[in-house]
Amino acid sequence: MLDAEFFRRWMTATAASVDREAERLTALDSPIGDADHGSNLQRGFKAVIAALEKEAPQTPGAVLTLSGRQLISTVGGASGPLYGTLLRRTGKALGDAAEVDEAQLAEALRAGVDAVMTLGGAAPGDKTMIDALVPAVDALGDGFPAARTAAEQGALATTPLQARKGRASYLGERSVGHQDPGATSSALLIAGLAEAAGE
Repeated sequence: MLDAEFFRRWMTATAASVDREAERLTALDSPIGDADHGSNLQRGFKAVIAALEKEAPQTPGAVLTLSGRQLISTVGGASGPLYGTLLRRTGKALGDAAEVDEAQLAEALRAGVDAVMTLGGAAPGDKTMIDALVPAVDALGDGFPAARTAAEQGALATTPLQARKGRASYLGERSVGHQDPGATSSALLIAGLAEAAGE
């Protein structure tokens, strides 16, 4: 069973990997976005960790809801509302349970991903974070490592796509050949799950 401590580990692992990969995320964002994806997320996840240390939420849902709220209030651009919605909606779906199992997490995360698709209007194949998140959620039933692999493969698969949503879509065919930064950071979030589980 997964408790609040597991979810704090998930956010901590994600914050650490965003910190490590911030320059790469910004480099990916440079040709097709505002060149600020890494620095924005870095700031957001630092705020998440500070808030979790200060407030110490006691349930999985509360950890994610607080984390999502912090991302919405501290991350600029589109990624704050999108990541914030993902975590808040997932947290809301988990409810007030003190512990959840992997199947409940998968179901809640799917609700979170659905909320992001509704907010951003993106579908798989549009070259967005959805291209990493949907395969990850589909693979979660096979365990966290399978979800991590699916997310990483999904992010890589955005490279040949033409962007149909977000800032990159303004570039049309020039967006082809660039890996999507949002899908790449989403893969880091899913990798954090596996890391939190020690897998």
